Amino acid sequence: MTSASHVLSRRAFCNLMAVSAFAKPAFAAEADSISFAQLYDTGTQGLRLSGKLQSLNGNFITMRGYMAPPLKPESNFFVLTRLPMSVCPFCSSEADWPSDIVVVYLSQSAQAISPSQTIRVSGRLETGLKMDPNTAFVSLIRIVEAQWQVV
Repeated sequence: MTSASHVLSRRAFCNLMAVSAFAKPAFAAEADSISFAQLYDTGTQGLRLSGKLQSLNGNFITMRGYMAPPLKPESNFFVLTRLPMSVCPFCSSEADWPSDIVVVYLSQSAQAISPSQTIRVSGRLETGLKMDPNTAFVSLIRIVEAQWQVV
């Protein structure tokens, strides 16, 4: 190998490493997927978190669903629902809330989209009862550090 080709190879390698440092992995390439049907197990004591959901706690996951209408047009969180909702779940009574909602906390604020568009969300799964200190919203299932895209 000549000196010139060696320098070119080294330069190409350095360029590749510099670009890869900023590159994001393919959307949900290494994520486990979970559906709304897999969130809960039913038993004599009612709904409880499924074994699959509990085993994925802390892992990077993907889910498909619908963005419920948010409290404001741009926000850093939203509610992912199994079915499209025409009203903000925070604005209706608790009796109208679906039992299988997932709160999604985004990596950065985003604009809301039509609640009839199917989206795929990826992020780190958190389970367990938690109250958001800013909104006082209580959740059982959350996807944090999330990103989403229309599918």
